[in-house]
Amino acid sequence: MAGLKTNVNTVWYGNIKGNGRIKADHLQTQIAIPELFGGSGEGANPMEILVSAAVACYTSTLTSTLETHQLPVAGLIMDSEATKSEEGMRIVHFPQVVLTADATEEQVQSAKEAIVTADQNCFVGNMLIKGGVQIEVKGKASLNSEADVIRQYVKEHGLDSV
Repeated sequence: MAGLKTNVNTVWYGNIKGNGRIKADHLQTQIAIPELFGGSGEGANPMEILVSAAVACYTSTLTSTLETHQLPVAGLIMDSEATKSEEGMRIVHFPQVVLTADATEEQVQSAKEAIVTADQNCFVGNMLIKGGVQIEVKGKASLNSEADVIRQYVKEHGLDSV
């Protein structure tokens, strides 16, 4: 990762009830302080952005690992959940690697192994773990079916308009 650099620009309007925007090369979103902390809640909050970074890193690492193993990937879908309590912060990823219908059982097993390997190699996740965040992965690998799991997931979660 030598030489990786990211610049983020920020503007904030108003007081605690205000909101702002952040922008990077491939990211632009509105930010706000959560209502729970007296803010407007009309934008992404720091926890959502932190978890999004962990999700993006894990997804990229898993995709790269699957490519290295030359697996016939139809797609990848994932839900992630983060909780913060008195015990600390915990993130659970629920990836599902969907292989093409002609994938072998050996390839399905290799995809399951890639799910674990990606967790171990995700640099953002590893930094968060060093900071005391618990990260768990509960993944699965399956074959693409006529139901087209990926297209259905995209539609259900409104990801087609992102």
